[in-house]
This record gives sequence, C-alpha cells and structure tokens, in this order.
Amino acid sequence: MGLSVNNRNQTIMELLNGTFQAIGEVVPIKHRIDKPRLLGDALNIQFGVLIGFIGDIRGKLVINGDVPVFGSIGEAMFGMAVEGEMLSSFTGELGNMIAGRLSTNISENGIKTDITSPTVMKGDTTLSGFEKALAVTIDFQNTGNMSIYLLLDK
Repeated sequence: MGLSVNNRNQTIMELLNGTFQAIGEVVPIKHRIDKPRLLGDALNIQFGVLIGFIGDIRGKLVINGDVPVFGSIGEAMFGMAVEGEMLSSFTGELGNMIAGRLSTNISENGIKTDITSPTVMKGDTTLSGFEKALAVTIDFQNTGNMSIYLLLDK
C-alpha cells in the first residue's frame, strides 16, 4: 500500500537520512555531505550505479562519480586496487550494499521497501521520467566527490 500525501515528505526525509546513514556504514572514508537540492527533469550520468526500490515509496537510488573515486573507495574497502571489470563489478556491489543498508535503515522507521539488482552505467547516460529528483554531493576526504540521486516516482 502506498503512502498518503501527508506522509510523503516525512518519508522522503527518512529516505535521505537512511541514505546518509548507509553511506557512513558502508564506506570507510571520512566524508562531508552537502545540502540536498532538487533537480530538473533529466539527469546525465557518465559512470555510476542505479538501484530501484519499490514498496511504500517507489523510485531509484543513483550513485554517480568519476571512475577514480569508485576505485579509491574500493581500495579503501578491500585494501587493493580495483580496476577494469573488477571496478564495474565493485560499483554494482557498492550500490547494492548502500541500497540494502538504506532499506534496512528506513524499515526501522516503519517504511517498507524492496530493492532491485544493480545496473551499472558507463558512458553518456540520460535518465528521465521521474516525478521528483533530489541530489546530494558527498565529498570523501582525500578521494573526491560522488553524487547521490534519489529519483522518486509517483
């Protein structure tokens, strides 16, 4: 069953907070999170991962960043260089870990979701067709920036 309009904004805040918490639990690098901002009607990605979510709220979590940022995060997590096909695989798994933790985090507040398998995006990709999009930039210390997008469906 979907959420009432009255609960939607609260649920979106829970989704954002759950995402921030998940990143802190998964990525072992100190970071600073910028203030969330609304996006327009399309999103351009060069490299990243998309995870869909369904349940009380429907949409997609997109993690976007430069290849070296994903590689540095992989190296921080596993203690070795992550390159080539292993980097693509790691990028999908990173998205899966963050989305899985997000789903667990918001379930503690009574919001039920299921996540889809990760879709790794390489090259010039444009995403559109969502109702609302929130963007947050995360600056990982001595690593670089990554953008997190929450694309919300009706």
